[in-house]
Amino acid sequence: MRTAIVGAGIAGAACARVLTGAGHEVSVLDRGRVPGGRMSSRRLEGRYVDLGASYLTADDAGFRAVVDDWVARGLARPWTDAFHVATPAGLGATKTGPVRYAAGAGLRSLVEDLLTGQHVQQQVQVGRVGPGPTVDGAAYDAVVVAMPDPQALQLLDPSLEPERAALADRAWDPVLALAAGWDTRDWELDGCFVNDSAVLSWVADDGRRRGDGAPVLVAHSTPDFAAPRLQDADAAAPLMVQELRAVLGIGEPAWSRVQRWTYAKPVGRREAVFHLGPARVGLCGDGWGASKVEAAWLSGTRLGEALAASAG
Repeated sequence: MRTAIVGAGIAGAACARVLTGAGHEVSVLDRGRVPGGRMSSRRLEGRYVDLGASYLTADDAGFRAVVDDWVARGLARPWTDAFHVATPAGLGATKTGPVRYAAGAGLRSLVEDLLTGQHVQQQVQVGRVGPGPTVDGAAYDAVVVAMPDPQALQLLDPSLEPERAALADRAWDPVLALAAGWDTRDWELDGCFVNDSAVLSWVADDGRRRGDGAPVLVAHSTPDFAAPRLQDADAAAPLMVQELRAVLGIGEPAWSRVQRWTYAKPVGRREAVFHLGPARVGLCGDGWGASKVEAAWLSGTRLGEALAASAG
């Protein structure tokens, strides 16, 4: 079975790994310069900073085995199970939860690991996924579209009505991610949920997360703050820096950058973890199931298993 997978995030990488493991031929097509999708790391001021997903958790037994392997090989590391909560009254006590994992080389390195040995083509701008199925007129036995719903809809031919119907009329929240660096560390936390702020929703210590202790913070905006500022994300930096300083009671950073995520997170949750119809065009990603890294891996993995089973 010849399969094209459009999108080299963790869902597409997981799907590719299942299919090649079952002996099928896979081509991964991605428009970016490097794989990773929203598990993105960007080089800023001499080091990589995680600007997309902040961490991953592992509840599913299959995904736990993958994460345990990453940890054993030094690719991932347990980060923390407790984050602070900030309110207008100040920085409150920590809130415990599951163990969050991070990666010393950035979360994108984990996607790259899944893609080891795969046929990946970067900077490929796919224009149309059509019946057949086809990708820009090239025929395949199956096609997988692994990306946020609004981007997938732009690619799907109008004749693929069941696939388009599976994605239509679902909102996605935008987020602006601020990365900022200081000369010295003047705070003591791993991460912080920000409540009752019109500007910020979350702050992560990238130095602690990555394990090198760099005085770098990454703050995610609220969707309402991001939505009107997507066309000029850099102009949002001063307001985000001001709010970050107020939340943590710290000084002015030495540098800052803003990353725009137009489709950061789906609104609501689907019970189905993937879509695969008679047209043999599959849909997967963190828009299926719960929106988190583990869900994206599960979505791609389960779709890959279904495709492999359908091939006999």
